[in-house]
Amino acid sequence: MAQFTTLTSRVMPLPVNDIDTDQIIPAQFLKVTDKNNLADALFYNWRYHDDKSLKKDFVINKPESKGCQILLAGDNFGCGSSREHAPWALTSFGFRAVISTSFADIFRSNSLKNGLIPIVVDDETHKMLFDLIEEIPNLELAVDLESQTLILPNGSVKFPIDAFSKTCLLNGTDELGYILGFEKEISAFETQA
Repeated sequence: MAQFTTLTSRVMPLPVNDIDTDQIIPAQFLKVTDKNNLADALFYNWRYHDDKSLKKDFVINKPESKGCQILLAGDNFGCGSSREHAPWALTSFGFRAVISTSFADIFRSNSLKNGLIPIVVDDETHKMLFDLIEEIPNLELAVDLESQTLILPNGSVKFPIDAFSKTCLLNGTDELGYILGFEKEISAFETQA
């Protein structure tokens, strides 16, 4: 997993509430086990016509969305089934953070294990961010994981994250990598027993 410390990026707005994991990545793409090649499957039913041509008016297909690493989503993002492919598709596309007022617990957990930061903000900040993007279409925000701060053009807001996930992300390691970091201590304990 890539180390996450700070991120400065333009923001892609997707003001749709209750986006579930089937909308993030439809079921026909769940047979794959490679997390790196799911970018084309992200929001598949919203991005493509039946003939597989791009819907040019969908936000992710617009030229100004290219390179955005922060997704500003509606309320209750990642609800629905517990498919880990949803954060895989988001990170494969290039997103490193998603901002919403709430996330489904399993989606949040899967995201953190895959290097995607789910940033929870209050309703007022959420609305203000969508308003800002209308005023400043190329709006850039910064995410500072160490201080758990979302840096806005006119200030900053703190966001919650559990200490273990934060440590793993700052060190660029997953749960297994974290445990393997104590290999010497584990070996010493085993020889004492």
